[in-house]
Amino acid sequence: MPGSPQFPGQPGPPPGSQAPTAPPPAFIPQQQSASAFAIDPGAISFCLFRNTFIWLNNGARFWYYPIFVGPRSVAGFRWNGRFWTIFGIDTRQINSFTCF
Repeated sequence: MPGSPQFPGQPGPPPGSQAPTAPPPAFIPQQQSASAFAIDPGAISFCLFRNTFIWLNNGARFWYYPIFVGPRSVAGFRWNGRFWTIFGIDTRQINSFTCF
């Protein structure tokens, strides 16, 4: 995927995966208690194809729409305030998340 992070040994999003057709919810959820450990890919897999709010270790936060979860990465679409853009991230950079 041009312009998106590459994760060695990880396939990209499933063929034909498309961004959501509607914006995410208009609110910012309250952050739950953060974990001192890396986010478990099994836990975030429950958020596949759902609006998900993510808080990163660096303080960034945003709406996300995950479409693929690998052993150490998540691929999907990030809301930039106007539209969805393709985005992938290492799960070790995620502080916490919640999905709706």
